[in-house]
Amino acid sequence: MTPLQTLALVATMLAASNLFMTFAWYGHLKHLQASPWWTAALVSWGIALFEYLLQVPANRIGFLGGLTLAQLKILQEVITLAVFVPFAMLYMGEAFKWNYLWAALCLVGAVYFIFRG
Repeated sequence: MTPLQTLALVATMLAASNLFMTFAWYGHLKHLQASPWWTAALVSWGIALFEYLLQVPANRIGFLGGLTLAQLKILQEVITLAVFVPFAMLYMGEAFKWNYLWAALCLVGAVYFIFRG
């Protein structure tokens, strides 16, 4: 597998993992407000299992495929923001905030510095 193919596979797996993570962390705020906290925790843990079934292999593939630990972490943070903003706006009904853009620009800088030779 080429480095670009490895990066694409890892990014795709981490994006899918992040969808599960975002729902596990925040979905209960919309759907389980009337439930006790422990019900939300159990549901979230169930969802998080699928996150880990994608996230752990993605990080192993990336690390064994030549990505550094720092590169994997920054990649995850970029994906987290890319998943969270649409989730917050479309699913949770939050309004767009300029802070999302500023955070994204900071992450562009982080990507530059962590992936440069």
